[in-house]
Amino acid sequence: MPADDPKHKAAREAVRNAQATFERDAEAVREARRKAFADAKAAGLSLREIAREAGLHHSRVAAVIQGK
Repeated sequence: MPADDPKHKAAREAVRNAQATFERDAEAVREARRKAFADAKAAGLSLREIAREAGLHHSRVAAVIQGK
């Protein structure tokens, strides 16, 4: 099929749109997790307690809170 085939054009556009949506949503989810962890820390939970609840290592929780 030629490169300008309408099916190819639609498929390429769908891939670009899906990738853009994924990148936008992934950032929002990362920020929601960072905020939840920071809020839990501000509420008095230790990094180890947050880590236990999230199934992560406490150093990873600290990195998430710092935005890394």
